Amino acid sequence: MKNNASPDNLLVFLAVLNEGGFRAAAKKLGVAPSLVSTTVARLEAQLGVPLLLRTTRSMHATEQGQALADRVKPLLQELDAACQETARTAHHIQGRLMLNVPGAVVPDILPPLLVAFQRRHPAVVVDIVVENTLVDIIAAGCDAGIRYGASIEQDMVSIPIGPRVQQIALAASPGYVAARGYPCTPEQLAAHDAIRYRLPGGPVLPWRLHNAGTTVLVEPVTRLTLSVNALDTGLAYVRAGLGIIATFHNWLAADFAAETLVPILPDYWLELEGPRLYYPNRFTSTPLRAFIELCRETGAHNKASG
Repeated sequence: MKNNASPDNLLVFLAVLNEGGFRAAAKKLGVAPSLVSTTVARLEAQLGVPLLLRTTRSMHATEQGQALADRVKPLLQELDAACQETARTAHHIQGRLMLNVPGAVVPDILPPLLVAFQRRHPAVVVDIVVENTLVDIIAAGCDAGIRYGASIEQDMVSIPIGPRVQQIALAASPGYVAARGYPCTPEQLAAHDAIRYRLPGGPVLPWRLHNAGTTVLVEPVTRLTLSVNALDTGLAYVRAGLGIIATFHNWLAADFAAETLVPILPDYWLELEGPRLYYPNRFTSTPLRAFIELCRETGAHNKASG
């Protein structure tokens, strides 16, 4: 016979002892008295010993029953305390959140999200690992990653983070345009100086323009090549008049508003899907679940505002 008394059965047994009878225990537990009696009888059968002595007037524990109660009561109290402590952590999130992200999201997409997250959950320490190549976030010890849609592995869950759509915009300084002229067609870009980005250990990123359903590949005169790990440092060179740059529109918006940079061929800017937060389709840490919740809230707000 297996002595596998369940915690629920033991709780019923303890309730009978504490309340002094089956009816009082049933009232305390909110169940029928017959269920309490059946449960105790089943527990006695499982253990092979009587736990309670019953008469028409009284009920008290046998020697074995009292010994069981004395051993089990502190264990069940500890179990209850552990459950309550775990429940409290759902409202007090702490620990570490490690994100693996590309440089493209560092200057402007991540900061407002992380500020809102840490205001809500100040006990969480956030680690940001910047890598522009696709990595195995599990092997890298990260909770989640951020990448652009086409490069996310199929076995990952992903949600939008930041803008749903981003544009690759072209820009130049007013001084450069005054000296070299304003290109009016994609073909004219081939005669202009360019500030280009290169993937780590890979090719220079192409300039693709799009208009009326047609995509055009342009090859300008490359004057400066920067690694994509340089984030948005190319803006300093374009402001200085070194050439035209192709980069994220959101990185250029403040310069366009201040007229420190001039939009080049805006009707031809290429659109691409915005970044996505991705994570394994299984157990997630409490800080990551909280961050996912914030991203969903922010995404819903942005969609409603748009």
